[in-house]
Amino acid sequence: MQPLTVRSCAPTAEDVKTTAAPVAVFDSGIGGIGVLREIRKLLPHENLLYFGDTAMAPYGERPPEEIRSLVTRHAARLLTSAKALVLACNTATAVAAEALRGAWREIPIIGMEPAIKPALLEKKHKTVLVLATAATLREQKLSRLLKAYQGRATFYTCAAPCLVRLVEEGHLDDEVARREIAALLDPILARISPDAVVLGCTHFPFVAGTISHFLGPSVPLFDGAEGTARELSRRLEAAGICNKSTKRGRLVLTASSPASLAVMQQLL
Repeated sequence: MQPLTVRSCAPTAEDVKTTAAPVAVFDSGIGGIGVLREIRKLLPHENLLYFGDTAMAPYGERPPEEIRSLVTRHAARLLTSAKALVLACNTATAVAAEALRGAWREIPIIGMEPAIKPALLEKKHKTVLVLATAATLREQKLSRLLKAYQGRATFYTCAAPCLVRLVEEGHLDDEVARREIAALLDPILARISPDAVVLGCTHFPFVAGTISHFLGPSVPLFDGAEGTARELSRRLEAAGICNKSTKRGRLVLTASSPASLAVMQQLL
């Protein structure tokens, strides 16, 4: 396997706007690394450029206008060299995906969608807890999704900004994580008994083990990383821009706070 490359420069000039150009994967922090892993697994020959805006994380508690401005600015920079953009962030998708697609109509822009549909298709789960950021919960995208499946399950939503902070600070399965997650879940579990949980933020799967500790092994957790990778594959194929190389693609990790690079490598 080709060793991981971690650097802060863009792909080479000869790659730009060819099938060898990278797919840019963007997140507000390090949570999108989980999506990146699924993309590498499904599309091993694609060159990938990951950017996490770790200096400004978390996005989920910021005003929509600020989120939209941040995402648009970073997207414009990434798309000077990338052939496609994956918004590996539910918040960025909910707030800014529509505007980005209007501005860059010729470029595939793939967003995240909370895994409501997979949670209902696997089994007839009747009580579904959706954990997300405040920004994702207040946007119409999630409201429309829940309305589409109204009647098939009872949905409960909960903003969980503490989970983003835990992941960004590296508390995945320690006493700090258990204390914070207990404080989040205990009041919810005192009122309802969910039989499925949707993790509506790309950060959340990194603390899935600790979440399951409180829910019990019989309650499945669903996230949208695999589905996003499949949608990227479909869009690249439809646009005829799949990388033709048979070699393993290059991976470049970048962040607005370079101190985050070591954590990103660890999570990969």
